[in-house]
Amino acid sequence: MNSSIKSDYPKSIDIFCKVIDNYGDIGVCWRLARDLKTQSQATIRLWVDELRSFGKIAPELDPTLDRQIVQGIHVHHWTSDNAFTEPPAEIVIEAFACDPPASCVKTMKGHTRLWLNLEYLSAEPWVESFHAQPSPQPNGLVKHFFFPGFTDKTGGLLREKNLLQDRDQWQNDRQAQEKFLAPFLNTRQLALWQQGAPIINLFCYASAPVHELAQALVKANQAVLLLVPEGVAPSLEAGVARLGAFASSPSWLHIIRLPFIDQRDYDRLLWLGSLNFVRGEDSFVRAIWAARPFIWQIYEQQENAHLVKLDAWLASSKTSPPVANIMRAWNNAAVPGSFTTLFQDLFFQPANRKQWIQEANQYCQNLSKNKTLSLSILDIHHKMAQKV
Repeated sequence: MNSSIKSDYPKSIDIFCKVIDNYGDIGVCWRLARDLKTQSQATIRLWVDELRSFGKIAPELDPTLDRQIVQGIHVHHWTSDNAFTEPPAEIVIEAFACDPPASCVKTMKGHTRLWLNLEYLSAEPWVESFHAQPSPQPNGLVKHFFFPGFTDKTGGLLREKNLLQDRDQWQNDRQAQEKFLAPFLNTRQLALWQQGAPIINLFCYASAPVHELAQALVKANQAVLLLVPEGVAPSLEAGVARLGAFASSPSWLHIIRLPFIDQRDYDRLLWLGSLNFVRGEDSFVRAIWAARPFIWQIYEQQENAHLVKLDAWLASSKTSPPVANIMRAWNNAAVPGSFTTLFQDLFFQPANRKQWIQEANQYCQNLSKNKTLSLSILDIHHKMAQKV
């Protein structure tokens, strides 16, 4: 970013977030808040309506406090009855159309230079034409619709400045990896990893065909370490036990349950994965930056609207047919062949797996050439400042 833009950096930013479902909304907002702080040195206030979910991914946070500073970010508990008594920030970001408090909106004029509605991530073609479009508001300000995306005509993706360099260093530091894994694996499992057993990270919604995945892993008859967060796929162990009772040989599948970990450690987990199953938006983007094979489960919508969005991303990313088919099968879309068969052919066939690794790495490299989400926000702020 050039010096003229740096001179117009905002001094303050408000981000409003409502935790609608799971941890995706707060996950995106927490990463965005920290990255904007790093990029601009602005005072960042993050207003969150549900702190207990937030605390799962930010262990330093105390969910009983209304105000606190965590990693340099001013975290405020946003309740429906608290009046917004402080002047609004120079940039106000409402995440995913959550609507800031009316008392904030009333006092924006004279304080707020840029008001953004941060939309959900989508690869649908129409996003490019709607990105950064203005919408005049009753308070006399203009709200802009801001779309993250996968092309240079969108707001880009969240990516910290040195993320890929940190990833490469981590993936080449076997000692650091072993130290990281030691609290989660027993002695035998750690030995299997040292001998080359793949790590598969499983993070999915309840509708994912996890038992078909388990069937493929049990049938493989080779050591696999399946790392699963607590509360995800709760019937997985029972299903594997039933499969093992009918197997002709003992299962080499090791299911390791993980406690919730902070976002930086989750990145490291993805960097270790031979394959990462991810869901929603936040973990999906982080899997892309891991440059490892991944299978994405998109957030479900009524009348299978999510499958249209999945197909839009598969087309935009130029995902190869074998990988596209396994993604669709994981999302319960109609494809030729079962998920079990597709998975066995793709993951356990060395040539196919090698091609999958190359594809994931190339996709990461391609997207890393685009402007990041934080820099796109600072850029539009700079353009607004130039108009004043």
